[in-house]
Amino acid sequence: MSIVGLLTFANFNSAMAQDAPAAEATEQVAAEAAAVAEEAAPVEEAAVAAADETKSFHQVLKEKYIQGGAGWMTPVLLCLIFGMALVIERILYLNMATTNVKKLLDGIEDNVKGGNYEGAKELCRNTRGPVASIFYQGLDRVGQGLENVEKAVTSYGGVQMARLENNLTWIGLFIALAPSFGFLGTVVGMVQAFDDIEVAGDISPTVVAGGMKVALLTTIFGLIVAIILQIFYNYILTKIESLVDQMEDGSISFMDILVKYHK
Repeated sequence: MSIVGLLTFANFNSAMAQDAPAAEATEQVAAEAAAVAEEAAPVEEAAVAAADETKSFHQVLKEKYIQGGAGWMTPVLLCLIFGMALVIERILYLNMATTNVKKLLDGIEDNVKGGNYEGAKELCRNTRGPVASIFYQGLDRVGQGLENVEKAVTSYGGVQMARLENNLTWIGLFIALAPSFGFLGTVVGMVQAFDDIEVAGDISPTVVAGGMKVALLTTIFGLIVAIILQIFYNYILTKIESLVDQMEDGSISFMDILVKYHK
């Protein structure tokens, strides 16, 4: 029995001796795997951050549009689209309405000096812009006297000024509507946030974040649209003022030419 006990104890010690290195090896592998995972975590976070940074402006804008809610972002977007369409139309019209007034007056003076009023009218017909149209109306009434010419120039000048200011009211409307829709989305988002708080029975950032995001994004986009349209609106006003000054100065010089050479 003693011999059997000794043999059994020896076998048990041998098995324990063999299992110990295996357990140590397993623990070492697990530790190495954990270390590798810890080292890989910052790399993965950096990769995610890099992926976010590489997003194009269009992708970021699209994501914010969706997050803000299509129901409130769409009216703001429509204000931008229609407002910019009117802005582009006005800018093109005003640029085409710009005239070299001095050159035109010199040509009119050369024709009127020789009594060639038809040539002066033809020159005005071939010149684009409101100034040339005003001069044409004046030349067309030369035979009725200078007083009628002056009345025609003044009256048609008012008509041309109204044409220059066409569609400005609509641009101003879109400037006012864009932030209004944004603020309306803000109010609705705040109400949504309070409804979520009431349902959850808890004031936590997770509960409030959804409604607040809608509120802030709609306000931001509405203000951005209004700012963009307002900048172009002021540019258009400046362009109109410049053209009106040309019309007034040119009309005075035009009347001086007629007074000087009209018989």
